[in-house]
Amino acid sequence: MDPDEITTSNPGKIYFPDAGLTKGDVVGHYRTVAEVMVPHLRGRPLTLRRYPNGIDGQTWYQKEASPKLPSWIRVEPIPQRTTSDVRHVLCDDPATLVYLANQAAIEFHIWSSTVDDLEHPDLVLIDIDPPEHVTVADLRDIARLVKKVYEAAGLTAYLQATGGRGFHVVAPIEPSQTYDEVRDLAKAAAEVLARLDPDRLTTAVRKAQRGDRVYLDVLRNGYTSTFVAPYSLRARPSAGVATPIGWPELGKAEPDGWTPKRIKERLARKEDPWAGMAEHAASPVKALELLKKL
Repeated sequence: MDPDEITTSNPGKIYFPDAGLTKGDVVGHYRTVAEVMVPHLRGRPLTLRRYPNGIDGQTWYQKEASPKLPSWIRVEPIPQRTTSDVRHVLCDDPATLVYLANQAAIEFHIWSSTVDDLEHPDLVLIDIDPPEHVTVADLRDIARLVKKVYEAAGLTAYLQATGGRGFHVVAPIEPSQTYDEVRDLAKAAAEVLARLDPDRLTTAVRKAQRGDRVYLDVLRNGYTSTFVAPYSLRARPSAGVATPIGWPELGKAEPDGWTPKRIKERLARKEDPWAGMAEHAASPVKALELLKKL
């Protein structure tokens, strides 16, 4: 299916009132980023966050694929831990991305494993999740510290401005361990970080136990858990975009600093910093062994 054949319905409907973006702008964003975004989506079960009347209207997270989807869109039954299979959409091509955007999918969230090997993630993630008062300078320092710990464990660190309040630090890994084991790897890294900087960092899941510290969230590494996909819009007033960035860019980076307009300009002059990341996949077993020595 050619994505240019997909007509945007109600293109003038306001989706982001503060940013002045319409549905046509949202679909246009996904047309713009399709070439760099689809490789990060391909083969991964999707959870969509849909907003038929814009970000101020009703919303829901959609896992179960609509039975009305066109036959050319890939849908796969994904086993769940406690319920029956869920038929997830997979976005393997630009036409699917544009179609889903036209169905009011503003946010795209992905698994850290693919349907070819659901039980074994090929990514490990720490989500730097700050309370309101934390400065961007502090977040940048924390991201650099995460990078150092990853590298000490033999992992190659990749950075994403989430389009929201924080950063993700992601590393490609060999798909040899289960979700539980990969979450243990992320937890071990987070515990090392919290020991290195206990005044700023915490692994406490309960907000009441965190105080003013930044939460290092590793729960996105669980089976059926997701994280926001690279180049996904975020349903926030500023219309931030989840943006992979190079480490040299961090000094001027804001978590929600990239809008669809800035992304279009960026992609016209810069390649995707996450391109080819799978080539740097490390052993999660060796990484955990190294972390235990820190």
